[in-house]
Amino acid sequence: MMNWTHTALTERLGIRYPIIQAPMAGGPGTPRLVAAVSNAGGLGTLAGSSLHPEPLRQAIAEVRALTDRPFAVNLAVAGPAKVDPVRIARSRELLAPYRAELGLPPDPPPPPDPPEFEEQLDVLLQERVPALSFIFGAPDNVYLDLLRDAGIVTLGTATHLLEAIVLEESNVDFIIAQGAEAGGHRGTFVGHPEQGLVGILTLTPLLTKHVAVPIIAAGGIMDGRGIAALRVLGAAGVQMGTAFLACPESGAHPAYQALLRQGSEIATTLSRVFTGRHGRVLRNRLVDELRAHEAELPGFPLQLLLTQDLRQVAADRGLTDFMALWAGQGCHLCEDRPAAELIGSWVEQATALLGNGNPPAPVAPEPESKPEPESKPEPESPPALPEPDRVDPP
Repeated sequence: MMNWTHTALTERLGIRYPIIQAPMAGGPGTPRLVAAVSNAGGLGTLAGSSLHPEPLRQAIAEVRALTDRPFAVNLAVAGPAKVDPVRIARSRELLAPYRAELGLPPDPPPPPDPPEFEEQLDVLLQERVPALSFIFGAPDNVYLDLLRDAGIVTLGTATHLLEAIVLEESNVDFIIAQGAEAGGHRGTFVGHPEQGLVGILTLTPLLTKHVAVPIIAAGGIMDGRGIAALRVLGAAGVQMGTAFLACPESGAHPAYQALLRQGSEIATTLSRVFTGRHGRVLRNRLVDELRAHEAELPGFPLQLLLTQDLRQVAADRGLTDFMALWAGQGCHLCEDRPAAELIGSWVEQATALLGNGNPPAPVAPEPESKPEPESKPEPESPPALPEPDRVDPP
């Protein structure tokens, strides 16, 4: 029996269980959820990629007011957006009918400048957060050295082997293997998005075989059975996002949460309609109607900024047809229970399957030997059934 809770992840971060709550930007990943997961023995993660320095600092303070346990902040390593006036104009044209339907002016307001990655990193260094996870590549080596010197644990995201090798060469502490099943943005940063669609049961043993950095498995893991399976396949821990979406601590809209539980394994699809980057979402009207035009849209984060007020008004009115409903393929297994309760039940399930690594119980003394009953002859095997006549096709 393996001691499944004792891994490089729990040891390095001083957490009780090798369970990370995935960052969930756009509402679900509240400081309250982050703190609830950390207080329950996992590692909560604050989605910081869309926050400018001051709001990021405030969100970190909110988490710290609710927990004294370790937590992570997640950032996006995105280069400057390529401004393409033709694609921006096309996006506005495609979004205009939906804006009219919601009573919005034809053109979205001028998009605010996205936060600077380096400025966000400076906040994390000043605040000495316990861990930084990142997506879409790796920070510059100068920053990775500064993070290391500050004692901040780093976790990079890979969707295939080449990306994992790039991250290993950057000397990250852990690699999050993002399987195709995962909800939210695809982390692919090398090659075509198709290359990054490897299922988690294939990706985990592949990376553990070829990369020395400990692997954290993400994608489609919804309960203790999934945790146990990935630990057996060599993962040092798991990252779970969709599994927390229906928690009372989640900031996901109630209409969004209701759709998750009605979902099935085909309820989700990959789309770049909302942000300009591929991500796994629940199908809805905007996704389905603009699917044929995805290639005409600008990249991340321009499309994210162009859809911002549309998504905000839709959320205010509970109109799921126009909301970005990020979700993984396991969404039908979502449970409406507090985060601590969920983690407790998953730990129980995984322990039942894997044990807890305790020494075996002492063996009870043998009862006094009794004379053995006379051995009976083994029953004969039943005769083999005749092979059915083979009928060749005409």
